[in-house]
Amino acid sequence: MCSISSRASVSVVVVNWNRRDLLRASLSSLASQRMPERFHVVVVDNGSDDGSARMAEQEFGNEPAFHLTLIRNSENRGFCAANNQGIHAAQSDFVALLNNDAEADGGWLQALLSAFKHGSSVGMAASKILVYEDPRKIDKVGHLIYLDGQNRGRGSGEFDRGQYDRIEEVLWPDGCAAMYRREMLDTIGSFDEDFFAYADDAELGLRARIAGWKCLYIPTAVVRHHRGATLGLRSAKRLELIERNRILLAAKLFPWSLLWLNGVFYLIRIGAGLAAALRGKGEASRHPGFRGKIQI
Repeated sequence: MCSISSRASVSVVVVNWNRRDLLRASLSSLASQRMPERFHVVVVDNGSDDGSARMAEQEFGNEPAFHLTLIRNSENRGFCAANNQGIHAAQSDFVALLNNDAEADGGWLQALLSAFKHGSSVGMAASKILVYEDPRKIDKVGHLIYLDGQNRGRGSGEFDRGQYDRIEEVLWPDGCAAMYRREMLDTIGSFDEDFFAYADDAELGLRARIAGWKCLYIPTAVVRHHRGATLGLRSAKRLELIERNRILLAAKLFPWSLLWLNGVFYLIRIGAGLAAALRGKGEASRHPGFRGKIQI
C-alpha cells in the first residue's frame, strides 16, 4: 500500500441540465461530506432554463464545506463535454464525478480517496451506488462488459445483502459517482465527446485499463441514485444513445475479431424485443435502437 499526500487536492464535478431540485439535493449531500479541509466543487450547467445555475450560486456560493465554481453553458453540451469542462476547471490531484440525480453519504468522498492509497497504478475508484427509491437494491457496484459492447452495472437489481462489501478490483467505475487520478487523465485523456452521454464512462474505463490503470471498488463510498432522472428512464432519446454508443464503443476499442458479434447480438436483441412487442410487452415497438444505429 502506498501513501498519498495529506495535502492532495480533491474536486467534485456535477453536471446539470434542468434539474434544479435534484441538483440542490446533490449539492446538499456534498455540503455534508466529512472532509478534513475545504474541497472544490465545479457545477457545469448545460443551458438550464429552470433557474438551476442561479440556485447553485445563491444557495451554495458561500458554502463552508467547499469552494464552488459555476460554469454556465449556453446550450446542452452533453455529459461528456460538460464533464471535460469541469475536469479542466478543477485542476486537482483527484477528480470525482457525482450525478445531479445522486446523493452521497457523508463519508463518500473520503472513502473514494482512500482507494488511491492501494498503489500508484490505481487510477479509478468506484462507489457502491444504491437505488434512491429503494436503497435495499443495488444500482451499480462497478461495471461488466459483454462481447457486443454492451456494458452493465455489476450487481444491478440485486438486493444489498453485503455480497459486495469488500474492497476489490473491478473493470471501471460508473460515471454517476466515480473518482479519477489526475495523472491518469493527463496521460490518456478524459471523456470522448463523440458519446454525448451514456457508455462514456465505459469508453474512458476501457481506455484506462488498456493503458494499464486499475480501478478499485470501495464499498463504504455509498451513493443513492435516482435512475434515469436526467432524460427519463424510458426516454426514446436515452435508449437511442445507449444503442448507438454500444456499437460506437465496440468500433473504437474492440479488436476486429470481436466486431462481427456486435451485429449478431444486435439482431438477437431486436428479435427478442419485437417478439415481446407482439405479445404486448415491452417498448420495442418504438424501435429507438434502430434510430441509434442509423445515426452512427
